[in-house]
Amino acid sequence: MGKASILVVLEVLMIVIFTAWISLWLLKPTNLWTRKWKGAEERARNTVFGYYGLDFALYTFPVIALAIIGIVYLNLQSWGQRSSRRIRSSAAAFSNPLVISSLIGILSSVEILSVFLFTLFLAWTFYTRISQDFKKLTPVESLKLDLWQLKYLRVATRFGLLAEACLALLLLPILRGLAVFRILGIQFEASVRYHIWLGTSMICFATFHGASTLFLWGVSHYIQDEITKWQRTGRIYLAGEITLVTGLVMWITSLPQIRRKRFEIFYYMHHLYIIFLVFFLLHAGDRHFYMIFPGVFLFGLDKLLRILQSRPETYILSARLYPCKAVELILPKDTGLKYTPTSIIFMKIPSISKFQWHSFSITSSSTDDNHRMSVLVKCDGWWTSSLYDNIQAELDTDADKMKSIPVAIEGPYGPSTMTFLRYDSLLLVAGGIGITPFLSILHEIAAAQGSRRYRFPSRIQLIYVVKKSQDIGLLKSVSSLLENQPSQKWHLKLKVFVTQEKQSGVTVAEILAETSQVQTVHFGTKRPIYAIHGPESLFWIAGLAGIASIVFLVFLICFNHIFLPSEKKSVHSLKLVVSSKNKAPKEKSPSWVADILIVSSFFISLACSTLVAVILRWRRLKKEIPLVSLKEEKTKELSSIETKGVVEEHEVHFGGRPNLEDVFSKFLNETDGSDVGVLVCGPETMKEVVASLCQQKSRCFKIGDKKRKPYLRFHALTFTL
Repeated sequence: MGKASILVVLEVLMIVIFTAWISLWLLKPTNLWTRKWKGAEERARNTVFGYYGLDFALYTFPVIALAIIGIVYLNLQSWGQRSSRRIRSSAAAFSNPLVISSLIGILSSVEILSVFLFTLFLAWTFYTRISQDFKKLTPVESLKLDLWQLKYLRVATRFGLLAEACLALLLLPILRGLAVFRILGIQFEASVRYHIWLGTSMICFATFHGASTLFLWGVSHYIQDEITKWQRTGRIYLAGEITLVTGLVMWITSLPQIRRKRFEIFYYMHHLYIIFLVFFLLHAGDRHFYMIFPGVFLFGLDKLLRILQSRPETYILSARLYPCKAVELILPKDTGLKYTPTSIIFMKIPSISKFQWHSFSITSSSTDDNHRMSVLVKCDGWWTSSLYDNIQAELDTDADKMKSIPVAIEGPYGPSTMTFLRYDSLLLVAGGIGITPFLSILHEIAAAQGSRRYRFPSRIQLIYVVKKSQDIGLLKSVSSLLENQPSQKWHLKLKVFVTQEKQSGVTVAEILAETSQVQTVHFGTKRPIYAIHGPESLFWIAGLAGIASIVFLVFLICFNHIFLPSEKKSVHSLKLVVSSKNKAPKEKSPSWVADILIVSSFFISLACSTLVAVILRWRRLKKEIPLVSLKEEKTKELSSIETKGVVEEHEVHFGGRPNLEDVFSKFLNETDGSDVGVLVCGPETMKEVVASLCQQKSRCFKIGDKKRKPYLRFHALTFTL
């Protein structure tokens, strides 16, 4: 069986599993499902599997299976296996803009359809459940409420289930190694906004659920008795209150006003998710927790793999300080590590902060350099400014006394293929430090020119918008590509726009010569330097996920039979008593004891996975020679800073922002009839303008026009999270 056939089989299998999982969510609110599922649980209780194993297999495992099969699928999918146009069309469905708004951002047709279907599902779930509740509404003896108050209480309760549906998907968009969204061509940095949407919706539903319940308790004078009570069985309301308060703290500190200005507060407060999830389990019980457990399970395993991947720490080989207060870090890379352009890494520098991780776009190409990777850091916050100051201080230190700077690295994470670059032409629009992902693209295209395996654009235009002319120095690493136009098989044109300065008669060559006088620091170290290996093999990750799920289920079954031995008998006897009445018994559980068993089984499965991962990681590092030659680094550094002068074809404009509509029109006239990829990275306002132009230009088709019009494919890149 060839790879193409295997890929088709895996695609069909993923579609079947996903459809079945969605069907479960649709059927769950119906009376038909309630009757059938209760019967299935009762039959499963008398088996070794138990009802808990049945819930895990039906609600949780489908998503884990999707992640495992998807990882295998991505690993088998070679770049030349499928039509590049077909892949681009699939990815473009998630990127081509349909709605452009400063409030909600840029939305594609598929995103709008997905939001609509999810909203329709929430409405269907709420309507189905609340209509059933109103039909069999009975007063609660302990609550002295009027009819409208009873109905309002049921509405508040069902809003809690809407929050549960959002929570079930909340953690899936922020997975990195086990990223489910990568199957759809959506990268981690792009899917973060789905996490924000789901989190905001969940908090709104949960707040209404909690506030309304407390209000009705106050009306019935019930609140004094129950608000601080920790029940042994049934709903633990105190746990729900802790969950709501924790969620509100996380949401408030993640608002843009706090996240951008006080990142440390956002970062540390977001780690309260552990408390949030544990108390949600204690409040909702095990049956409801199985609905959200797929995301929790995959996130826990993904976090574990990332922690192990960042061990052992490596060191910065050298750094370049730019006049615009930016620093380029040179890091050692394993020769076998390959990554695609626009990939990002997460970096932690213990000497600055022992807990904070920050994401940066890689500016180098793994095809061009087998031993090093580089990242550009714009220093405008506390963490980045501390990094710049530490490196600046090393310039005044003797070479023999230079301190090495240890760093921990996660990643790289990036596209599984380079199909988003296989256009006839590319139009790159960058603002400020948004140039970083485009540097890796240009390096990759230049390095792959001699290869017949890949198809790359023949014409590229780079639009670079900066505030000050000194920011142009960030183009230093691609200056040789700007110079050697006649010797290249592809045409690259640069247009720079400096918005806050006014000059005349200045060329790109002169500005680069003036602003590219970087200061270089070579760090010495007496310790072994381990190269960055990157994430483990996708097959290895898929196998570890499978092992972890099996271990979890085995321990869950064992713990339930050991610590809850009487449940089987009591339920069986209750079943016999009420069988004559043809009415299933209503249990007061879930109990917090059963919830603790789930948590224990989960952590044991992670511990077993950790042991396996550590052994495999240790065997991999044992084969490595942990030493990088600094002499080779210095030689490359000196040879890379020579300047020959840039060709006069490139343009530089001062005193204002570019008229992007004119830029687009001229470029499209030069690339008549070609398939054009438009990539933008910069401020949100710039992305919205470029998206509007892509939307406008793509509609300019005339029926019967024999002249083929260029078709624009929009891609928005993110350099910070």
